[in-house]
Amino acid sequence: MQTLSSSLVKITACIALALGLLTVRLTAQTDSPHAAAVKTAIAEMIAEATKLGEPKLDGTALLFGPTKINGNYVLVDALKAKYKCTSTFFAKKGEGFVRISTNVIKDDGSRAVGTPLDPKGPAMAAIQKNEPYYGVAEILGKKYQTGYEPVRNTANEIIGIYYVGFLLE
Repeated sequence: MQTLSSSLVKITACIALALGLLTVRLTAQTDSPHAAAVKTAIAEMIAEATKLGEPKLDGTALLFGPTKINGNYVLVDALKAKYKCTSTFFAKKGEGFVRISTNVIKDDGSRAVGTPLDPKGPAMAAIQKNEPYYGVAEILGKKYQTGYEPVRNTANEIIGIYYVGFLLE
């Protein structure tokens, strides 16, 4: 009986330790100095896009009301100027999502328009579960504190993604 009791105590301690480590890891991803700024900037992105009208996908074009977002950098550049963040609108393409308006810059100095959301990354996993993602993500080889929120049409289908991030390196 003493051995069983001792084993249960050890198992309980291991589980508590594992949960504590998991909590610390998750907290570290969302409690960075940029976590609050991500939420503020993405809330503004959503609010400003929504002012343009209802989101809809027309082929590969993401629109808010009559405003086509593809190749339109007004909002993403305004967010960069105000918050010093990166931001992107993704449009649904097949089973994935592609950048259609962004201030994320590739190594060659051009905007990362046309590049896909990492299909194996944590943001895609969350979006596929119909959830937002807030945490660290790698974008074009660099780590960012990020926020990804789904863009939904009037039928509540995910047709795109709002993204905001702050470089961590």
